[in-house]
Amino acid sequence: MCPGGLTHQLDLRCVSIQILGMNADNSKTLDGYLDRQLLIAMPAMMDPNFARTVTLVCQHSEEGAIGITLNRRSQFTLGEILEQLDISCEDTAVKDTPVLEGGPVSHDRGFVVHTPLEGFESSLAISDEIMVTTSRDILAAIARGAGPSRFVVALGYAGWGDGQLESEMRENAWLSVPVDSGIVFDLPLKDRWEKAVSRLGVGVEHLHGVGGHA
Repeated sequence: MCPGGLTHQLDLRCVSIQILGMNADNSKTLDGYLDRQLLIAMPAMMDPNFARTVTLVCQHSEEGAIGITLNRRSQFTLGEILEQLDISCEDTAVKDTPVLEGGPVSHDRGFVVHTPLEGFESSLAISDEIMVTTSRDILAAIARGAGPSRFVVALGYAGWGDGQLESEMRENAWLSVPVDSGIVFDLPLKDRWEKAVSRLGVGVEHLHGVGGHA
């Protein structure tokens, strides 16, 4: 895992929403074996950045992997980000939406995980029910009420180099399950890890001895 920690001073005007290797013409679903998967941190995970986390794998290839953690709240609200980006928003519910800690890398990069909606400058299809958009235009659409029906916004991401995630999975640091839009969008943050574990068909109390991936 790439190291890092949540910064306390973040110049949100410099948010550059971008997935490595992704551009305006790249809207396909990638073909690594962990694509369309949620990573579940094992209870013995020692890295505080990932203890009891659920992470959506956005990109997995021979060059490495990128994921967005879905159950860690950051110190920011969406309203603060919109204000710093000079995007006007009158919707209090939108402005009060919590922003997640997407991972310990590049906290000046933002990611919007959302239900499918086309037309943004830079989007990546994760599954039939989930996309990730990394261009500023989606935030403007959300602010004016024209965005996707469900979404989460995250700052930062989790990154692994070539073969690193595969090695960590062999060491039983992670399990994986197919992505579930209900976990991504609907559950309270505090319930997402246990719900993801339940998709494995085992109880949390039995998880310590379980390895591999689903």
